[in-house]
Amino acid sequence: MGMQGENAGQGTAVVIGGGLAGMLAAWALRGYAERIVVVERDRYPDRPAFRSGLPQGRHAHLLLEAGHRALDELMPGACAELTAAGAVRVPMSGVRWLSAAGWLAEYESEVAFLSCTRPLLDHTVLRRVRAEPSVRWLENTDAVGLLGAPGEVTGVRVKGRGDARARVRELRAELVVDASGRTSSLPSWLARLGCPSAPEERVDAGVSYTSRFYHRSWPEPGFTALYLQTKAPDKPRLGVVLPVEDGRWIASVGAMRGAEAEPGEAGFDRQLRLLRDPSLRELLARAEPAGAVRGFRPGPGVRRHYERRAPRGLVVLGDAVCTFNPVYGQGITVAALGARALRAAAERHGGIGHRTAHTARKGIAAATSTAWMLSSSEDVRFPATTGGPAGVSVRVQHRYLDRVVRRATVDPRVCKALHEVMSLVADPTALMRPAVLAAVLRGGGSGRPTSP
Repeated sequence: MGMQGENAGQGTAVVIGGGLAGMLAAWALRGYAERIVVVERDRYPDRPAFRSGLPQGRHAHLLLEAGHRALDELMPGACAELTAAGAVRVPMSGVRWLSAAGWLAEYESEVAFLSCTRPLLDHTVLRRVRAEPSVRWLENTDAVGLLGAPGEVTGVRVKGRGDARARVRELRAELVVDASGRTSSLPSWLARLGCPSAPEERVDAGVSYTSRFYHRSWPEPGFTALYLQTKAPDKPRLGVVLPVEDGRWIASVGAMRGAEAEPGEAGFDRQLRLLRDPSLRELLARAEPAGAVRGFRPGPGVRRHYERRAPRGLVVLGDAVCTFNPVYGQGITVAALGARALRAAAERHGGIGHRTAHTARKGIAAATSTAWMLSSSEDVRFPATTGGPAGVSVRVQHRYLDRVVRRATVDPRVCKALHEVMSLVADPTALMRPAVLAAVLRGGGSGRPTSP
């Protein structure tokens, strides 16, 4: 049965998935659940290393300004640990950014992102969570279903991975958190319980990308990171290079549907040649590769509205609730914001009962909303995209944002506001502030590209 009271330190919470979202969820619940059980299908490496259960782990990752603020709020000192281990703080003014309208204006920015490999980020968080005595780990274990009834989830069914003879066990819980990522089985599990499905939105730009590590070249190129953005509708390729630990860069080239890379090194090199600007290709021509070319197809963006329809005792966060086109760099930041919302709900209600779950679902939806709006409305600019928002309001939004970006190529104030919105520290209404609006309506700025 569900928990009647919400007294701190009572009851069991089960977290499905031990990736970054799951680890942060477990950490967020400490002190509000007597026991926190993390069910993870992989075995964790002893040191920062790539693992099979995280196929996107070999590609570029960053924590936007909102993300590393949330991480440090949840886990004070974590960002300092990351930078001590080699993560690089990149001010937005240190990014040489070719927008759809041209190179963005230069200015001194306080807004920054943290860039490192996914294994370093996960290992830093994992080390902290592993030291929490209330957290129990079930590695090499699959979650195979839910316990409960149409109106209430009361636990999780689990089974040892890779052993056909292993019996299914039941983990009873007052709170179940699904943080199992893009491949979450939650919709089918809820259907088996007789729960109505949650409303969902989908957008699929058919994105794919390939990545490769390089040793950073010398002399340094005059910028910390480089981003060559797509330009809809006819230039669907993008390129990015980010600094990571151990004196390396990670370079990724991506494309929307119809412009996918051929596999391997030849496909990677061809995509570099087809980018809008030669600066990334010229930079990497001077750098020594530090690994093989890796490809990835993340699949569609999906947002599930569990805040509108979900059984009691269930919370969903990270990619299990909303997956984004990775080219916008929002995913792990939104996971951190979701974990912060879960923590705030537990603090508000003093435990892990049904009111906490309800409040957390609302908070996670709010933390997801801006990122989804930004990414999905950009994806639909490409003619081969399926799904996504449409109508007059989207066309008006596109026209105004196009004017903002054009002005941002010459006006540091507008560029700063754009960066704050893209970094998820400001609401999109910041682009309508009087000073920004006046500058945008005055127009100007051809965004004439010049080589960095």
